[in-house]
Amino acid sequence: MAKQRGKKRAGNRKAVDKRAIGRHERNKKIWGAVICIAAVLLITGIGCAAFFLKSGKTPEETLVAYGELVNQRKYDRMYEMLSEQARERISEEEFTERNQKIYEGIEAENLTVQCEEEPVFEKGKKEAELSYTCEMESMAGKISFVNKSTFVKERGDWKINWDSTFIFPMLKEDYRVQINTRPAVRGNIYDRNGVMLAGQGTATEVGVVTGKMENRDVAVEQLAQILDMDADTIRTKMEADYVQDDTFVPLKMIAKTDTAKEEALLQIPGVLLNDAETRVYPLGAAAGHLTGYVQSVTAEDLEKLEGKDYHANSLIGKAGLEMALEETLHEHDGYSIDIVNADGILIETMALKPEENGKDVYTTIDAGVQQSAYEQFAADPAVAAAMDPTTGKMLALVSTPGYDPNEFIMGLSDARWKNLNEDPNKPLMNRFETTWVPGSTFKAITAAIGVESGKLDPNANFGDVGLSWQKDAGWGDYYVTTLTPYGSEVNLTNAMTYSDNIYFARASLEIGAKTQVEWFRKMGFKEEMDFPVYLGASSYDSDDSDGEIASEIQLADTGYGQGELLVNPVHLLSMYSMFVNGGNMILPVLIQEEEQTPQYWKEQVISPQTAEIVKQGLIQVIENPAGTGASAKIEGIPMLGKTGTAEIKEAQDSTEGVERGWFICETLEGVERPLAVVGMVEDVKPHGGSGYVTAKVRAIVEQYYGK
Repeated sequence: MAKQRGKKRAGNRKAVDKRAIGRHERNKKIWGAVICIAAVLLITGIGCAAFFLKSGKTPEETLVAYGELVNQRKYDRMYEMLSEQARERISEEEFTERNQKIYEGIEAENLTVQCEEEPVFEKGKKEAELSYTCEMESMAGKISFVNKSTFVKERGDWKINWDSTFIFPMLKEDYRVQINTRPAVRGNIYDRNGVMLAGQGTATEVGVVTGKMENRDVAVEQLAQILDMDADTIRTKMEADYVQDDTFVPLKMIAKTDTAKEEALLQIPGVLLNDAETRVYPLGAAAGHLTGYVQSVTAEDLEKLEGKDYHANSLIGKAGLEMALEETLHEHDGYSIDIVNADGILIETMALKPEENGKDVYTTIDAGVQQSAYEQFAADPAVAAAMDPTTGKMLALVSTPGYDPNEFIMGLSDARWKNLNEDPNKPLMNRFETTWVPGSTFKAITAAIGVESGKLDPNANFGDVGLSWQKDAGWGDYYVTTLTPYGSEVNLTNAMTYSDNIYFARASLEIGAKTQVEWFRKMGFKEEMDFPVYLGASSYDSDDSDGEIASEIQLADTGYGQGELLVNPVHLLSMYSMFVNGGNMILPVLIQEEEQTPQYWKEQVISPQTAEIVKQGLIQVIENPAGTGASAKIEGIPMLGKTGTAEIKEAQDSTEGVERGWFICETLEGVERPLAVVGMVEDVKPHGGSGYVTAKVRAIVEQYYGK
């Protein structure tokens, strides 16, 4: 029996094992099914969440989700949220087009909705009416309105019973959203007396009415010649799709003052002339490099200026003050976002951004001095600048030959642009922003450094060494030369009066390279001046010399304004102001302000005593009948001054090369309306030397004082 029970228990254990295995298998199947169901539910849940984000469990959630899709510009998903009735009224294509034109046209951003109260349910809670406030940013500012819309429950989801009033409450199906630009005006640029240098003015717009033209081919050729346009360009304009026989076809603008051109144009049948508002530059080429010009923005400009209120029709400064003062002069157009009916009648203004004109700028320039300086130097590649040396106020900045900025507004032909770029006299080059070899005008600076540093005794007699000199045989074939013998008393005043190169070469060697460089730094060399338009920084060495004067010969040449010296004309005026400001260098200014206290760029560079010593030598340059600047003397206008000639040639004994001619002068203390003028002509050799420049600068001074 025991044995039988044991066998029975063994049989039971086997049965239990079989049942356990069966349960395990069933559990595996059950858990597998559970996992599958869970996965399905998870996926379904995600889908449901996305669905409810799209359609919403409540009308409020549907409204918020729709607003988010507006911000994302997802018009197809917006359309999915419409009720069946709404989709019967408008196709997806029509819906997308209407919404896209409106929201993107007004540059809608950050749209938000805020429900005012609980929805009002009807029809057994299958419809709901919801009141809400909608706000968004637009190109015309913030738009805010209260709206009321109907939502319909379809297959468990709330849909929008959409029509155009969902966008704006007053927007009926046949109404339009209209964006109106309210053009602003760019700021004007004036001189110190209110004379306009750049601003709004009137030009003559030239156009044709094709139906009134007689011999079209002949007329087109005549127009091309008079307007400096390509004949094919004119034909293309005349053959545009919009042109009818009675259509006025604009071709080009010309200056109102160009009466000769107007008369020639009116001889051609079919030509019409109209007045047109545009940017004008009354002084033309006389102030071209100073004012610069404006042109239409480019795609590259718009990319750089994103967020600064520029658009495809904006103008932007491309040179001179127009470019330097762009942020001040730039206008900000206004916009209104209006709802109009089918007849174009205004129903409601949704947003209004008033236009903001650019700010006007008054400069320190005197238009009379500017014009006078230009006329004196217009025939040459040259530069001229004038300044009140006691206040730093610039009176003129001229670069010649100039260009007329009006040409850029009226429209430059390809031929004219090519001519400007290929002209050997470089009319597009701004010479007052450039640095130049200063020649003997720099001798006053060498003198100031020498006396102030104690390395140069102004009364010491260096002794007459003739018209050619070298320090020692180590200089090889190199000699410093001078032009005029003036006796055995070789001191600072006489050397300045007769412009003795040898004296100042020797003085520079006495001063030493280290001291020269120290004072150059004090005087602003290698430092850009705080000035509205760019001015090149003056320098005294080549780029690879590590800020040092490399040799004795270079040091000697530096003393009389050659070597590797390069000086900006405005910087030179500032350095010369030391001699009437007790050793202080005035800060040149170009923009007029209501309360403007003169500021020094570099204070007490030299002592008043040193300034007086050098000043007396510069006075003799003009007052002494034998002085190199004696021809600049004007009765009743006491001045100091200095001539200069800088030779630019390959070798010392070469007869080729050019001679930069300079003259700088400055009225003395006590003269009413102080004046300093500097002029430089790139090559005075054909004109007999720097006296050619001296006469021109004198004429500017005479005109300023009415002499």
